[in-house]
Amino acid sequence: MRAPIGDFDHATPAPDSLDELTRPVADAVRHWRGSVPADRIVYVDTEPEWADTAVFLEHYGKDLLDRSANCVVVAGKRGGETALAACVVLSATRVDVNGAVRRRLGARKASFAPMDTATGETGMEYGGITPIGLPGGWPVLVDSAVVDLPYVLVGSGRRRGKLLVPGKVFAELPNAVVLEGLGI
Repeated sequence: MRAPIGDFDHATPAPDSLDELTRPVADAVRHWRGSVPADRIVYVDTEPEWADTAVFLEHYGKDLLDRSANCVVVAGKRGGETALAACVVLSATRVDVNGAVRRRLGARKASFAPMDTATGETGMEYGGITPIGLPGGWPVLVDSAVVDLPYVLVGSGRRRGKLLVPGKVFAELPNAVVLEGLGI
């Protein structure tokens, strides 16, 4: 199969690559109920040491910058309570943690969650966190620019491999909220 974006040696529909995904991501693909069929989500095999955006683009093509997104875990705090959420923004931007995220979570303070919290709570590897397969109660804040793309490259739950996902899928994820200006 040819990847819908990028130039990857190996591209496979995600339902045929469940063994390559972490359990929460594989479970989400296995039980997929979105308007886009699960086989339109594509797994591409990539080198784990090239997982970080800048290095990834050097090896797989700088043109992917405008078609890739990062998923980061944030922690919002208010009155001794901490709420976790995921934020999905284009890789060329950064998450407006102290503005859009803090307000959306109704938090007094918001920051990136510690690595141990992000990986422990998601069951995914740092540098490969994806919004597909996150814990059920988490808000998934998605920048509107991500939803507007035909396909978006995002983590697969592991540092090895990425998912190519139709942009509109992100708006259909459980607890997804599409926001203008989440990525700045």
